[in-house]
Parts: sequence; structure tokens; C-alpha cells
Amino acid sequence: MGMGVMGCCTFSSDDIVIKSPNDKRLYRVIKLENGLTALLIHDPQVYPQGPPHHSSNLEQEEEEDCEAVEEEKEEEGDVKRKEEGGASETKKAAAAMCVGIGSFSDPLEAQGLAHFLEHMLFMGSTKFPDENEYASYLSKHGGSSNAYTEAEHTCYYFDVKREFLKGALERFSQFFVSPLMKSEAMAREVQAIDSEFNTVLQNDFCRLQQLQGHTSSPGHPFNKFSWGNKKSLDDAKKKGINLQEQILKLYRDNYHGGLMKLVVIGGESLDVLEHWVSELFGDVKKDPQVNLEFKAEGPIWKAGKLYRLEAVDDVHILHLAWTLPCLQEHYLKKPEDYLSHLLGHEGRGSLHFYLKARGWVTSLDTCLSGMDCSSVAYIFCMVIYLTDSGLEKMFEIIGFVYQYIKLLSQMSPQEWIFRELQDIGNMDFRFAEEQDQDDYASQLAENLLYYATEHVIYGDYVNESWDKELIEYVLGFFRPENMRIDVISKSLFKSEDFQCEPWFGSHYTEEDISPSLIDLWKNPQEINVSLHLPAKNDFIPRDFSIRSDVLCIDTATTSYPKCILDEPLMKFWYKLDSTFKLPHVNTYFSINLKGAYDDVKSCVLTSLYLDLLTDQLNEILYEACVASLGTSFSLSLDKLQLEVCGFNDKLPALLSKILETIKSFLPTDDRFEVYKEDMERAYMNTNMDPWSYSTYLRDQVLLQKFYTVDEQLHVLKGLSVSDLKSFIPEIFSQAWPFAWQLSEEETINLAKLIQTNFTVPALPTKLVYKDHCICLPPNANLVRDATVKNKSETNSVTELYFQIEQAVKSESVRLKVLIDLFQEIVQEPLFNQLRTKEQLGYVVLCGQNCTCNVFGFYFCVQSSEYNPIHLQGRLDNFIDGLEELLEGLDDDSFENYKGGLMAKVLEKDAYLTCETNRLWTQILDKWYTFDCSKKAAEQLRSIQKEDVINFYKTYLQQSSPKRRRLATRVWGCNQRFKRRLHEARRFARALSLKSLKALLMCKSLKTLQEAEEARPESVQVIEDLAAFKMSSKFYGCKRCQKVTPLKS
Repeated sequence: MGMGVMGCCTFSSDDIVIKSPNDKRLYRVIKLENGLTALLIHDPQVYPQGPPHHSSNLEQEEEEDCEAVEEEKEEEGDVKRKEEGGASETKKAAAAMCVGIGSFSDPLEAQGLAHFLEHMLFMGSTKFPDENEYASYLSKHGGSSNAYTEAEHTCYYFDVKREFLKGALERFSQFFVSPLMKSEAMAREVQAIDSEFNTVLQNDFCRLQQLQGHTSSPGHPFNKFSWGNKKSLDDAKKKGINLQEQILKLYRDNYHGGLMKLVVIGGESLDVLEHWVSELFGDVKKDPQVNLEFKAEGPIWKAGKLYRLEAVDDVHILHLAWTLPCLQEHYLKKPEDYLSHLLGHEGRGSLHFYLKARGWVTSLDTCLSGMDCSSVAYIFCMVIYLTDSGLEKMFEIIGFVYQYIKLLSQMSPQEWIFRELQDIGNMDFRFAEEQDQDDYASQLAENLLYYATEHVIYGDYVNESWDKELIEYVLGFFRPENMRIDVISKSLFKSEDFQCEPWFGSHYTEEDISPSLIDLWKNPQEINVSLHLPAKNDFIPRDFSIRSDVLCIDTATTSYPKCILDEPLMKFWYKLDSTFKLPHVNTYFSINLKGAYDDVKSCVLTSLYLDLLTDQLNEILYEACVASLGTSFSLSLDKLQLEVCGFNDKLPALLSKILETIKSFLPTDDRFEVYKEDMERAYMNTNMDPWSYSTYLRDQVLLQKFYTVDEQLHVLKGLSVSDLKSFIPEIFSQAWPFAWQLSEEETINLAKLIQTNFTVPALPTKLVYKDHCICLPPNANLVRDATVKNKSETNSVTELYFQIEQAVKSESVRLKVLIDLFQEIVQEPLFNQLRTKEQLGYVVLCGQNCTCNVFGFYFCVQSSEYNPIHLQGRLDNFIDGLEELLEGLDDDSFENYKGGLMAKVLEKDAYLTCETNRLWTQILDKWYTFDCSKKAAEQLRSIQKEDVINFYKTYLQQSSPKRRRLATRVWGCNQRFKRRLHEARRFARALSLKSLKALLMCKSLKTLQEAEEARPESVQVIEDLAAFKMSSKFYGCKRCQKVTPLKS
């Protein structure tokens, strides 16, 4: 494409952006004549051996499409030759465009239009008219993309294999130059908007957000329906509005250079990146940089009102919101962060600590993010999860909130607290870990809209100057008459008096708050003595030394972890970080818990123990978390996982406190009852999402031992605190720690600390629980049906799971890579066919699954329009056509897919936790293949197209005797389709009919597909799961016969 005059760069600087001294990337800010601002980032780790040669002479660049295609083919050949030469870890390239227009710009007569426009930009351009050209190009070259629409901006972003950045940018740039937006594509994409909306239709927080918009003042920018759905867009058409004209007008009026912020991350030089951006984005429409303004007179909501919203989940949530002025201009001082830090604090003296001790709340959080921060107003939210007793004390809880606000006013803002936040922000900035490239690009593109250019990175961290008066000014808005109260609960809801929010159909009531209550909140008579400011944070680090620098160890000897302690009670792995060179440490523990998964009761008691232990530790863990030293507990069968990650200076002190607490902890009666109630509620809310439910149903079939939610809930209701107290003493047995970035001496000291606190006999290997995966028989064609748990849920899900083979160490690397390559090839065509063309639903995906080291592959579709049988039919149709698709791949396309996967396999770990997780998985699985990426790359090079076709024919093709399939189907709230299916089966069994023709005689069946699915001889419906599993074989058990593996 030729570069026009508008591609001229009117401004360029390499010295503006403030970056961390540890950041080795180079940054350049340019501004094109059309007003577009771009941040160019040269990342030297994208091409560790140095960037490829590119001509810097514009006249020498190929400008014709045919020449560009030839250049791309040559480039792909170069890439292939490089990959054949050897494996080296690299990073991807990425880009993001943030446009300063969002849902606030929706016309009232076509709500959701900005979101609809976001979708339409993916549907082809004048230069690249195929609707899936952009997605297909990224898929072939190891990339991905996404976009989102907020109140005042829309962000588009992608990542791609490093060599194909320019090709991706060429396609991406056309979003903002000449999108097609064809009427026939729009007609289909309306359904995608509707499907996306239906995925959040049963989400309580989305319902609350829309209720707040619905009940805001008429004409206010908040008073809109930002999601959009089929009804909102169809209603516009019924009113005579031409949607295509409206969306084109929205695009022409707002998608211009003055409102666009672009970020490009690549390994090329800044000069080359600048050349590409000038060339490819120079034809973006020119307009000055004038940010859109939205006027709002008067308050957002009516004062003195309480809204009760009927919940979907079993929850009690108290949501308080105060309207603040827009604070964007004060981002260097962040007064809202100071107040959020104190109002949301969880240490001793805080609101959270006091209300939790009363047994009224389980969590309290404060937040300002996303739609809450706009040029119109900032909405400061406090989200409080209540217990049953807390719901009854709701107004008293609000009273304590205002006592704490009065405390903050009386004490006046404290500079030492600000300095703590300032120190934490500065150290986080100085030692910031890298992010995934596409996440980093989208974050910076958004920041360019709201921060001064020099602060595009620093602005998120900085607390530049102390401003007591500004904090007092903002605190002054925390008044009862400026507060909105929402309560989300199924309890205390008078269904006969409800109103109905028109878009989500949510039931709600609006009530007046007693004037006497408001007066009491305005000026509390006293402040409870238990409420006070937090103490100084002892976990803020002071020592930032890098252990690998201090110890001067040869980095070649620190590539992989080594076991420095191997005893019956504990096996300790250690690795000194010499890659990221930050004063961070990751310490992981896997602790075997004796008998924790022996039966349902033990399983539930273990979960209760972990919840109560975390509750006991919360004050300490919160203080450490504020100082960027995070802790997480999790439970996997009979193993307790503990992770402590962050700055290494104070980690030993924190770990010591954690282990001391674990050693001595016993639950109290009152906390036991609170968490028993909370766990009951969690069980009640499990599987409310149909997609998650389908996965649950699959695992329930595959796993030898699986305790259902209903079984666990039944047991939980009969438990007492004495049951837990008698269960705890024998629970600990073995520990498997893993430490990064400490010295070996420090690591050994940690080991001694653990040994001191775990003076228990080692658990014999035979008592360590080992789960097993079912070995589905050859030709298995199984179906598991269930109805949605939420009887208002319209979404249905069909998942087709194909069992492959058990992962045997010597064979597993090649098989996994083969499955990954198959996924690389089929995922974009699947999405394009079933999502874009057929518009079955918003969720269309496929992927690898590994259950107890048994490989599988699944296809999944979620739809609010179609029943599971129809979805299964369309999936079957797609899968049946895969042989033709695979056979039709030309050599260049196949090599592109291999190259894209190679980029993912060899992608450099972006940050310490990525590396830790990768190596920790090898330790937990006891494979110890720490160079698995290199081994995978070696296997990938040898895989040919015939191998992929053979894989498909062996494991997925319908005629293969080795195909083993499990279909899990979750039926939406309209159950008539399921009744048809059962009627058909009963009819067929009763008449002993075996022919498809005979089945069609059943009047309940209306399609050939439904009849085919109902054939009793072709499908085994799992109705008695216990009996089915009793008669089945399991991998790892003596009576399981291994299915013959695919030959390499």
C-alpha cells in the first residue's frame, strides 16, 4: 500500500516515556499528521540475536499486493529455515488500538451500537474482504486477538509470531481505514451480540450494573443499555432506523486519528516500526484530538433510596456507591486510592476486621474501575458479602461504615499512610514484572488516552505528591445523601411488589430510606473503639538485592531446578533465578494431607479446614499482600497447595507466621458456623453456569472417585465444629516445597523452618491418594444429559469429548504436540463456521484436555437459541468435514500452522511466575522434564501433515474403531426438546425398532438429526452413572487394557 501525505510523522521522541530502570525495552512516541498517536516499543527479547534486516528507504518498499505476497512467502521460508536450525526461546509481537469512543456515544434509538461497531470491524475490509481473513492470518501464525467496549473507549488488540507483525498490522490497520460493514454480515452479527448478552444475562453483577443504569436520571449518560442485544437493535429497525447508516455514521464521526492511540511491540528497530505505522495507518481519517464530552446535570440517582435486586445466585450482597467528581486530572496524586486503601483495609481496626468478628460479613472490598471511572463521574463502590445475620443487620453495618468515615474525617489524612502507598508504588514500578505482550499493549493504549504521554507506564504506579486538602475534598463526598444502596439477595424480597428492569428482566424494588437513619449516618454519635487506623506495615521490603548478582553464580548451572533435600517427610526443590533478575521469590508447597479425600466427609472437612485457616491468617496475609507479597491456598484432592510470591526481603518472616499458625490452629465455634453457612451457599451456587456444568458432568464420568456437590452439601449440613477439631491433628504428612530466587543457604533455612513445624511421621506412598481416569472402550459413543440448575437459564451446551491415550512419558511429548497442532489448525475454521457463519452461539471452542495424565480433545458450543441435539448435529457435521479440510491444506499453510505453534512452544516465559508454574508442573507430575519446551520443538519439527490426518482418522473419525466419544449436554430452561428425546427412546425400545426410518415415525421427532441421536443401538445414554463406572476399566488399574497408541 502506498503511503500518502497523511502518513507523515509530525512528532517523534525517544526520550519522553518514563520507564523502570530495569526495563530494557526502547520506547518512541510519534504523532502522524492525521492526529493518531502511536507508542512504538522495541523489545530486544523478541529477536535475542538481533532484529532482521529491513530497508529503511521508503522507495525500496514493495507497494503492490502481489509483491507483498511474494515477500511474505520468502519471509515464511526464512522462518522455516531458522526453525530447522535449532530451538531458541523468543517472544511474540503485539499491537493494540484504543479509540476514544464507547457506549456513552450510543444513540438512544440504537443502544449497544458502539459494542456492535466493535464486532463489525472484524468482519472484513476493502483490502481484505474475507470476513475471517484477520482471524485466519493470526491463527496460522500463532496469534490471537480480542476487543472490548467501555463507557468512553473501545480497545482492539492482538499478538502474533514475531516474523508476521507487519502482515498482522496490515490487516489490523484496515479496521480503522476501510471496514466493509456489509448489511448481510450485520444481520448475522446481531445474533452474536445477542448470544454474548445471553452469557451475562444470569450474572448478578451485570444485572446490578444495568439496574443502576436503568434507575439513573433520564438523559444521563449512565441511563443506557451498553451491552446491546437483538431486541435493542431490532427495535431500532422497527422504528425505521437504518442500522447500517447509523453504524457508519458512528464510525465516520469518531474513528479518526485524533481519537486513536496505537501501541506496537516488536523486535524490529524503532525506525522500522515507525516506518510501518506511518505507512499502514497514514490513511486513517484526519481529525483533531478533541475528546468527546458528555454533559450530566444533577445527581445520577435519586437520593435516599434503597434498591433490592432479586439474586440469581444464593448470595447476600450489600453494594454501596458514592458519586465522586471525575478525578482523572489528579492521577499523579490518586486521592481515591488513599481512601480505598483505608475503607477496604482488612487489618486490625478496619471495618472488615470488626464486621467479620461480629459474624456479619465474609468479605468487604472497595473498587473504582472500568465503567466506574469516566469523565462524567467516578463511582466509588463498597461491596460487602453478608452472612444471614449480617443481612438482618444491614442498616447497622452501614452505620459502622459512617463511623469509620467520621474517624477518617476526625483524624484527618495521614501523610505516613500516603508515604507507605508511595513507597509500594515506586518499588512495584522499579521492579515491575513483564506481562503478556498483548495485555501490555492494550493497557498502554488505554493509558495513552488518559495519562500524559510521559506517564503512560508510570501513571499506574505513581503517588507523586502529598495533597491533604485534595483527600479531604474527596472524603467530603462520602455522605449519606450522596450514597446509593443496593442489596442483592433472594431473601427479604417481596415478589408481589416488584418492578422489572426491561433488558435483563430483573426483579427489583425501590424503597425510601428512613430520614432518621440518614440523620444518624450523617453524624454518628460515637465511633466504636474497635475502629482505628491501621498500624504501620512491617512487610514493606527494604532489601532489594538480586541473589544471582550477589552470589556471582554461573548462569549455565542454574537453568533447571535441583533437589537439595530428599527425605521421607520432605523433598525440597530449588532454583536460583538468573533470568528475570528481580528481588522477587516464588515459594510453592504441595503438602499431602492424610485421608483428606478418602470419603465425602473427609473431603468436606478438608475444605472447611482450609477456609477457616485462611480466615485465621487473613490479617497477616492482607498486610503482606498490600506490600506486594501475595499468598494463596488451594486444595487439589488430598493435597494442600500453598504459594507465597513477591519481594524476597520479608518472605521468611511471612512464611514463619503462616507455618506457626498452621501448626497451632484450631477453629472456634462462631467462625465454624459462619464458614459452614458460606460453604453451603457456595455449594448451592455451583454449576449455575451451563458451560461449567458441562465440564463438571464430563469430570463426573471420567474420574474414578468423584464427590458430587449434592453429596458434599448433604454431609456438610450434619457437621459440627467438634468433627473438624478431631479431624485436624492427623491431617499433615509430607511437604514438597519449591523455592526461586533465594540463595541456597536461605532455602535450606526454609527447609529447617518447615521441619520444625511439621514434626509428623511421613505418609507411606500407598496411602497417598492417586486418582484414575476411566478407560472408555473402543467405539464408545456415550451421552450424559442434564438440565440447567438455574431454571431461568436459557443457554444450552453441548460438549463432545474424544478420549485419546494415556500420557506415557516416552511418548507423551510427541502426542501432546500433535494434539496441539491439530487444535491450531481446526480452531479458527470451527469458530468461523459455527460462530461467524451459522451463529450458533457466542461460545464456540475446542481444545486439549488432560485428566489424570490421559489426553483428550473436546469441541464445545453454548447457545441460547438451539437445543443440544441441534448443536451436536452441527458439531458432528463440522468434525465429519475435517478430513477434507486437513487433506486440502497446502504445504505452505501447514508449515504456517507449525510455525505458529513453534512460536508458542518456544515463547519465552514473560515473568517469573510463568517459569515457576511450568517447572512446578513437572515436579508435581514427577516427570522432571524441565526442558520440555525444547523436546516439544524437536518433535514438532518432525510432524508431517499425514501425521495430523492419521491422528484425526484414528481418534475422531466416526468410522474408526478406536474413536471413543462422550457427549455431555446441558439443556436450557426450555425442556421440551429433552422430553422429545426421551419419548423417542421409549418409543423405539417399546417397539424394538432399530432402523432410522422407523424412528422417524415418532411424532415427537422433527428432524433427521434428532432421530439419529435417539437410536438406541448407536448411543449409550448414561442414566445410572454408578453402575456404569462399576462396570468400567480405569487407567492405572490392573484390569485396564491400554488402547493401542497411534504410531509415530
